[in-house]
Amino acid sequence: MLNDSIYHHDGALYCDSVLVSEIAVQVGTPVYIYSLRRVVSNLRRIQTAFADLQPHIHYSAKANANLAVLRALVEAGAGIDAVSGGEIYRALLAGAKAENIVFAGVGKTRDELRYALEQGVGWFNVENVGELHHLNELAADNGKTAQVALRLNPDVAAQTHRHIATGHGGAKFGLPAEVVRDVLARQADYPALRFDGIHVHIGSQLHDTQATQRAVEIALELIAPYPEIRTVNIGGGLPVAYAPDERVPAWDDFAATLAPLLRGYTVLLEPGRSIIADAGLLVVSVLYVKQQAGQTFLITDGSMAELIRPALYEAHHEIVLVNRPSPSQGEGRQAATQVHIVGPVCETSDMLGRSRALPDAQPGDLLAVLTAGAYGMVMASNYNQRPRPPEVVVTEDGQTWRVVRRRETWDDLVRLERNVYDNLA
Repeated sequence: MLNDSIYHHDGALYCDSVLVSEIAVQVGTPVYIYSLRRVVSNLRRIQTAFADLQPHIHYSAKANANLAVLRALVEAGAGIDAVSGGEIYRALLAGAKAENIVFAGVGKTRDELRYALEQGVGWFNVENVGELHHLNELAADNGKTAQVALRLNPDVAAQTHRHIATGHGGAKFGLPAEVVRDVLARQADYPALRFDGIHVHIGSQLHDTQATQRAVEIALELIAPYPEIRTVNIGGGLPVAYAPDERVPAWDDFAATLAPLLRGYTVLLEPGRSIIADAGLLVVSVLYVKQQAGQTFLITDGSMAELIRPALYEAHHEIVLVNRPSPSQGEGRQAATQVHIVGPVCETSDMLGRSRALPDAQPGDLLAVLTAGAYGMVMASNYNQRPRPPEVVVTEDGQTWRVVRRRETWDDLVRLERNVYDNLA
């Protein structure tokens, strides 16, 4: 949604002090734009909300792994939560210290584990017993001791979309309580591992605090017999509102719920969406207005290839005109009508917004898809052989902007195949 960094003024949409239309004209559409000022502000707001616990905050890179975003957060004091070797590589490239990186993920390969050990990654959130065996063997081979937090699956159902709920018994994530209990009783079997923490993350975009509270209570019960385990990683999941009428718990509510349980522990927190989502927008252009079967379709140059969340989760994003028509400009335009905002990809599900009330849009108008900073570009694809869009940041001073990832070209689409093709020709 609109906020202090992304707002309309005199009918024009701004990202901090920069006209969004200026960026779109110079860079083209579709384009992702992020406010680094808002990114750092969100980090500070989370730090304030959880001040009583003084958590170590590790930004979840899977939400948005752009190097400029990572660097801004690292420079602001955040560590990084990585779920792949590639994310570790990016974090290090952005200036993160290896000891401030947490390596999570349900399916780490031996090569990824080896790489993380060689780089000196600070924490390994372990999700299965087989991974423990691999990590113990690799750490011993490298003459190292790996610091481990066991990820608990507490069998607690989070109030969120079923695709992003991770703490219930049917999810692939974490270790059941009985397995955690057994592993902790047999720590001597893993001489190259140091079991220093417990990790619990029950899902993303959480809509209540009670499920998180129950999950943490279960985790604390499991480590109670082991007074040397004093670190609790409570994951992420802090919600953001995607629509004006969406009601989500305040971050302070989560902090107030958990603080009585976690005082005296070292707390790790891994927010992603809550830091980057409302700092970003996707700008697209209207190509055609199509009337069909009593419905109006705005066909844009943005699609599910750039932003898959609406197609994948039926996720809602507010969509606004970048330039609202003034009363004089509005003459001849119809009042707000219900429209479907769709893309050019050959899938019926390629829809950015269904049944939205927008002032009568015309070909050439710019639309902004809001709260698109998280799980947007990181999930973008080349489906239908579409080059991925550029990414732009408005710098922390709010006055200037720069392209931090260029738009892909058709040559980029075939670059990794070109030698094979040339040899076959």
